[in-house]
Formats: sequence, structure tokens, C-alpha cells
Amino acid sequence: MLFILIFIKVMKYKNSFLIAIFLLVFPAILSAQDHSPAMADVMRSNGKIYVVVLVLATIFAGIIAFLIHLERRIKKMEQTKQP
Repeated sequence: MLFILIFIKVMKYKNSFLIAIFLLVFPAILSAQDHSPAMADVMRSNGKIYVVVLVLATIFAGIIAFLIHLERRIKKMEQTKQP
């Protein structure tokens, strides 16, 4: 629900939002390099990159589960509050 409200507010200022996104992304595109970082190669060769991906996936799954739980609690509170 909060995402929808934020999206609606952003759409009111669509042109300025798109310009801001462009200005944030454009320097990253210009400074893109062809070679991959050495740290990623080392982690990939040792198999530790999978541990990093697993930890990040677990964190995101936890955040999503928390948001779903919070949404259900809020919905339940709203239903009990209405006459």
C-alpha cells in the first residue's frame, strides 16, 4: 500500500523524477569498465560468491516476510477498529 502511494506521488513529478534518475545513472554508465573486479574473481573461484548470494537472498526474504507480517497485522487492526 505504501509503495502505491509513493508511486502515485512520484508520477505527479514524473519529468523531474526521470531527470534525477538519469543524472544518477548516467555517470555510472560513462565510468563502466570492461574488466571485472579482482575480488569477484577470487570469490567466484573459491565458491564464496554463493555464500554471499545466499546471505543476501536470506536477508531479502526476511525483509519480505516481515513486511507481509506487518501488512497482515495492520489489516487486522484496521478491521477491528472500524464500527
